[in-house]
Amino acid sequence: MVTTAASVNLLKLLQDKATRLRIDSIRATTAAGSGHPTSCASAADIVSALFFSVMRYDPKQPHSPANDVFVLSKGHAAPVLYSAWSEAGLFPREHLLTLRQTNSDLEGHPTPKLPYVDVATGSLGQGLPVGLGIALNAKLEKSDQRIYVLMGDGESAEGSVWESAELGANDALDNLCAIIDVNRLGQSGPTMLQHHMEVYKARWEAFGWHVIVVDGHDISALLKAFDEAEETKGKPTIILARTLKGKGIVGIEDKEGWHGKPLPKEEADRAVAVLEKSLTGEADTWTPKLPDQRATPAVASPTGAMPTSPYAIGGKEVATRKAFGDALHELGKVNPRVVALDADVKNSTFTEEFMTTAPQRFFEGYIAEQNMVGMSMGLAARGKIPFSSTFACFFTRAFDFIRMAAISQLNVKFAGTHVGVSIGEDGPSQMGLEDIAMFGAEPNFTVLYPSDATSAWAATMLAADLVGPTYIRLGRPNNPIVYSPDEKFEIGKSKVLRQGNNDRILVVAAGVTLFETLKAYDELKKGGIDIRVVDLFSVQPIDRATLLASARAAGNQVITVEDHYSHGGLGDAVQSALSPSGIPVHKIAVTEIPHSGKPQELVEKFGISSKSIVAKVKEVL
Repeated sequence: MVTTAASVNLLKLLQDKATRLRIDSIRATTAAGSGHPTSCASAADIVSALFFSVMRYDPKQPHSPANDVFVLSKGHAAPVLYSAWSEAGLFPREHLLTLRQTNSDLEGHPTPKLPYVDVATGSLGQGLPVGLGIALNAKLEKSDQRIYVLMGDGESAEGSVWESAELGANDALDNLCAIIDVNRLGQSGPTMLQHHMEVYKARWEAFGWHVIVVDGHDISALLKAFDEAEETKGKPTIILARTLKGKGIVGIEDKEGWHGKPLPKEEADRAVAVLEKSLTGEADTWTPKLPDQRATPAVASPTGAMPTSPYAIGGKEVATRKAFGDALHELGKVNPRVVALDADVKNSTFTEEFMTTAPQRFFEGYIAEQNMVGMSMGLAARGKIPFSSTFACFFTRAFDFIRMAAISQLNVKFAGTHVGVSIGEDGPSQMGLEDIAMFGAEPNFTVLYPSDATSAWAATMLAADLVGPTYIRLGRPNNPIVYSPDEKFEIGKSKVLRQGNNDRILVVAAGVTLFETLKAYDELKKGGIDIRVVDLFSVQPIDRATLLASARAAGNQVITVEDHYSHGGLGDAVQSALSPSGIPVHKIAVTEIPHSGKPQELVEKFGISSKSIVAKVKEVL
């Protein structure tokens, strides 16, 4: 708590800083001709208290692991964040006037291109899940780092916020402090609860958080609340700050219709002139509160070489999901940066094996996939290599988080199991049939589709070594082993499994359809038709060179077969690779909504079996 002797000068300093944040936000958005000055103004006192009194950080090293962490979940208030770092001395104030310009790093919403931003924000409801991940990392590293997440009241309608509320309390993250800027007004009208602070309080208390309600423009009350949050043990804290949108801006304060609108220049000049009159000059005396010589954890590195795949050709059949679990289990032994998250299906994804190896690095996400992916983003932002696993179909719930992970260029890994109609009796709600399209649509994503246990083992190792977002597609059925333990796999490379001098057509497959293709190869060969077979393995990036050479050697005729919907899957990836060379691609895929049944019956019924492949080859020829 602020002492009486120090309070006067400190409060003047913080009030001046808040005023400068408002002035900067107005000027920057007016210069840009777009932005959210009123959303910045409501949060200015909160940000001032945090950046210039509460948080311990070195402005010269904005991403130091010793610093406390600030996550701006309400990313549209980016100018107030930029202004705070400018006030802290990271860059000149003049740079703020480049906001939203093509050649400026100060984008409309923050991205990790900036050294003081962990993840891209602006898609609301994501900051708190990310904050959970960063808080988990701090606990794992036994750091006294504190994590602060500033949210808007409008985003409290997002379900992901309440997923995080559950998990934050369940995991007793007392190093996490969330703040809601309750400014009453959303984009198109008032929020659901407006200023009913007692309702907000009751909800968060029901989720197990320590709740503090304050006047968000009373800096003394804010400082007291932050002190109380730091002293609270065994649960996270949320500060519900009652504010006014556009606070301090003449004629706009608490008025509807000003969300996302910059002030015209004359109004901006008038508002700035009024604000400048309140400045005392005390802000010029600020010095940062540097981290208290806290031990900075060393970057962990692998402690040993990875064992080779334990599966033998002709040995016991193994599902690719099981091989993934086996590989992750071994990774956990030798790479302390690897962590695992699962959405209450660890006995199906086999991440339970990792849990036995490194229980302190396994995080149960329960059935809350958005929050699980958000936590993985926070962990990745702080140097961990997170593997998030669930049924492939349930990643669709978290697609917006996956999209933002891609924008953030984070080192996140996703393992989706139970793909396609080959899962069988559970039916279409459980069948991942659009996952390649989903993950493949995101920039810089690597998409791997192993077919047997050896290649699934290799895919897991490759994903851990690769810096960048990665998706591994894993099946439910047990499959034969087609690759020896010493087979080498590479990202961006495929495998030619069958070839001859008289190949008349190329068939490209992966997963369960590879084995259907091998059956078709045997049947066609009996009838005097030779086909070339490629196991795609790496869907993105794709092995265009091998595909092109194989197609040329097989009469420039190509068929793809996949346990995925036709649009956006393996077939489209191959078609995109070969179409510039004028090579036609004939796709075999699931073309209708499937239903329950025996796996092999469904493979037959929905046209991706060896029988369908044989028929298609003959039709094309």
